[in-house]
Amino acid sequence: MRMRKTVLTTLAVLCAGGTVAAGAGVTVARTSGAPALTATGWTQVGHDVKSGVSGLSVTSRTDSTYRVLIALDNKRPGENRVAQLDYRAGESGRTTTVRPLEWRGGAEPIDVEAIESVPGTTDEYVAVSSRGLVHHLEVTEDGKAVQVRDLSPLPAIGQGDDFESFTLVSRHHKLAAVWADRGEGDGRPATLYAAPLSFNQYGESVFGRVTKAPYRAPYPTRDVRHASDLSVTDSGRLLIASASDEGDDGPFDSAVSDAGSVSLDRSGRVRLTLSRSPEILRKFKGHKVEAVDCVSGSDTAVLGTDDENAGGALTTARICH
Repeated sequence: MRMRKTVLTTLAVLCAGGTVAAGAGVTVARTSGAPALTATGWTQVGHDVKSGVSGLSVTSRTDSTYRVLIALDNKRPGENRVAQLDYRAGESGRTTTVRPLEWRGGAEPIDVEAIESVPGTTDEYVAVSSRGLVHHLEVTEDGKAVQVRDLSPLPAIGQGDDFESFTLVSRHHKLAAVWADRGEGDGRPATLYAAPLSFNQYGESVFGRVTKAPYRAPYPTRDVRHASDLSVTDSGRLLIASASDEGDDGPFDSAVSDAGSVSLDRSGRVRLTLSRSPEILRKFKGHKVEAVDCVSGSDTAVLGTDDENAGGALTTARICH
């Protein structure tokens, strides 16, 4: 396996800002309103600023126990970037054991904000940093580390983009990526991006034509990050988490909304459809949800929080219809 040789070029592209592709393939639909429920019951992942969950991927499930790979947005050398844990739904008030994974094959990234399993594999993942660096990872055979197979930038990075969201969609033996700039308050909506994705024989990420669209979260309404994570259900519904962050000590507030749909046809063409009136599915008061993963074959999502000085926490919600 070899690393992409243009890492320095990648960094230059990210600093300069990429060219934004045309927004073909975006349609708009309406979603009916419904009462939003408030979630209770959390399992603590950690209790300090280094233990917040900035992204997660469910790797397996046995009854109500989920094995989860989490991303942590730490920035200093030697701090944990990726970890594994076993989460048992319904056991609120306890703290789960986190098993850090060593980062191998490249410099430790700064501010990893999302992680997603590669469909059709059991040991490959994509982790994305806030600046738009895409790390194609493989868990080592002993399960103690992640090995970097490739490092490349997201395509079509816009001026000021700050990424917290990334997911993969597999249909008809084709793969698509969906990701988002988080946006900030009233003045900057999130920007959603979608594109076909493949990996060549060296593990390098190859993106196709990019589609994009703006998105404003219906909740929270103050200090909002419009897209703090996203996930796509088995039926193609696009769920987007949004969060309010007033500082490292909060107060925090979050919600997950049904924001539209993502489809991928047999030719590999991606269609991104956003709702005119996103439906709030669940509110998470007192927490900053930054990780959502719909568990395939169920209506359940596992959610993670980065509550800054209060650490991270996990819960589940039946929202993935």
